[in-house]
Amino acid sequence: MTFRQRLAAGDRIVGTFVKTPSPIIVEVLGLTGLDCLCLDAEHAPFDRLAIDGCAMAARAAAMPILVRVPTAAPEHILNALDCGATGVLAPHVRSAAEAAAFARACNYGHGGRGYAGSSRAAGYTTRKMAEHLERSAADVVAIAQIEDPEAIENIDAIAAVDGIDALFVGRVDLTVAYGAASQDDPQVIAAVERVCEAGRRHGRAVGMFLARIEDVPLWAEKGASLFLLGSDHGFLLAGAADLIARTR
Repeated sequence: MTFRQRLAAGDRIVGTFVKTPSPIIVEVLGLTGLDCLCLDAEHAPFDRLAIDGCAMAARAAAMPILVRVPTAAPEHILNALDCGATGVLAPHVRSAAEAAAFARACNYGHGGRGYAGSSRAAGYTTRKMAEHLERSAADVVAIAQIEDPEAIENIDAIAAVDGIDALFVGRVDLTVAYGAASQDDPQVIAAVERVCEAGRRHGRAVGMFLARIEDVPLWAEKGASLFLLGSDHGFLLAGAADLIARTR
């Protein structure tokens, strides 16, 4: 099954964020049993060349790779997909109109993604246009990040947009936006539950980052299936802390 098919089927998918713009990090993580990686080009220093190198390393390892773009601007989406990303995670999708524009930018067609047969995604001109268009339509994943109160209010309309494959909860941003002191604030929890409910109603996968891995079963029961947990930075810090704890 392709990554998109697994997402649509509701398979439990576990990945992690990559914060270091290095193909070597991706190469190493490609040796693990993770289901996917997500380059965090929104909050980490990924330029086009870094995304390109990391996408190349991921493809060499047969590891699906998402890119969380800085914004849902078409040029950022085009960059990630031309480099060969499996899909795009777009931050701050607040309305059905924004979701539709994002989905359109992920796909070829009138008003959509610009075509180039010379990209890695197109096989560097070795793939015929018809084949590349067909593969892209079948495989490219568009994930809308839901992290604003406006998005929660519009969640059913967003989830109903054709071309949106998944809704991804930005729980920390929601916490800040609601002025809450904790991610466990009842208002935040209720917002996350609304996203899960909308996903079920409209047949969209739901994903999220969780600070506590132990919470995965709880949210899986509520309908979440895509979990992007931790990061390469977190693994380094945890490994160093464990080393010190066991040697002193």
